[in-house]
Amino acid sequence: MIALILILGTIIGFGVWIYWPELFIGAGWSPTPLKTVRKMLQMAKVKSDDLLYDLGCGDGRIIKMATSEFGAKAVGIEADPLRFLFSLIRIKITKAGKKAKVIWGNFFNINLEKATVITVFLSREVNEKLKEKFQKELRPGTRIISYYWVFPGWRISKIDESHQIYLYKIGEHK
Repeated sequence: MIALILILGTIIGFGVWIYWPELFIGAGWSPTPLKTVRKMLQMAKVKSDDLLYDLGCGDGRIIKMATSEFGAKAVGIEADPLRFLFSLIRIKITKAGKKAKVIWGNFFNINLEKATVITVFLSREVNEKLKEKFQKELRPGTRIISYYWVFPGWRISKIDESHQIYLYKIGEHK
């Protein structure tokens, strides 16, 4: 009986962990392949004077690569407490820790005005909700890189169809 309770508890706990972002933000968690992360950062032309924000940073792979391979400063925002802790530990034990930080919270409640690059792998619905926030907070020329999902109604500045990566620039989306 105890074994059955432990198994059910594990299954339920795992389900909550996987679907936490879906329930509270509207986008589930699925890690972006590292090859795609590199393409996203290359396409956005990330460099050492950039401040990149990764919305829904998951395990921290984008902020780690942005700092270690591209020299940028990076901020990850994650609503899921376990993924937040994983990201925090990841950047603390790597060289990314000096140029990266992770914030636990809902990115809709965090000001993004200092960003020069934003990365997202969310959902079409969440991207739609983010458009107004981006238009209010981001400076013209800020680059937004989206994996898989587009921003409905915005003009795409550049596309990598083979990797489903879309680049937008604030001020050029109409």
